[in-house]
Amino acid sequence: MTLSRLFYDVPLAHRALHDVNDGRPENSRAAIRAAIAAGYGIEIDVQLSADGAAMVFHDYALDRLTGQTGPVRLRGASELAKIPLTGGEESIPDLTEVLALVAGQVPLLVELKDQDGGMGPDIGPLEHAVADALAGYAGPLAVMSFNPHSVARMAQLLPDVPRGIVTSAYRYNDWPLPRATCDHLRAIPDYDRTGACFISHEVDDLSAPRVAALKEQGAMICCWTVRSAAQEQEARKIADNITFEGYTAARSA
Repeated sequence: MTLSRLFYDVPLAHRALHDVNDGRPENSRAAIRAAIAAGYGIEIDVQLSADGAAMVFHDYALDRLTGQTGPVRLRGASELAKIPLTGGEESIPDLTEVLALVAGQVPLLVELKDQDGGMGPDIGPLEHAVADALAGYAGPLAVMSFNPHSVARMAQLLPDVPRGIVTSAYRYNDWPLPRATCDHLRAIPDYDRTGACFISHEVDDLSAPRVAALKEQGAMICCWTVRSAAQEQEARKIADNITFEGYTAARSA
């Protein structure tokens, strides 16, 4: 399991290169095409449909990103594929279609959204759907999740695909989780257990001692979400790479 050097060198467009003012909603085909054309890597999110498909969509509910309401997980893949994304002319894609679209042209980072509801062990169907879709994919690829149980399951299902943990300051007011869970996850105790090779850490918490310790250990440090050139410049004092949105990130020469 070796993380491609491209994950260090190529900035990652957060939820692809989205801009609804230009008809490119988050995680849309248009945003993915734009990232490829600009030479950026792509970070996407996956949620589970009612019939076990990995859908490329960030939120748990449809409300913010579409004209529909209710949980994504209560709709079948064929129904989700017909729901238009707000701010564009496309519907919700599934992971298999997105993989065919990217086709190894740029680095692809797939985030599995927590399906347990509390970062616990009630996971499995999404991980299996993602593993099935990714099997045989040729190109720079990595997977990650906030839920360490999800990362550990991906280690079992796709041991040769690099994996990481999405990490955070886990401030109590920011997370609908018990304080004990926040305290546990903040310490990033599962890095070694999951066989991770990178973290993607909250950008305004990069100075945390645990981040420095992991970097010293050899972890690649990415961060989320950079929203300006000034913030990028500061983040790169610690982070090896960034996920970004809302501006034009610097690219290596």
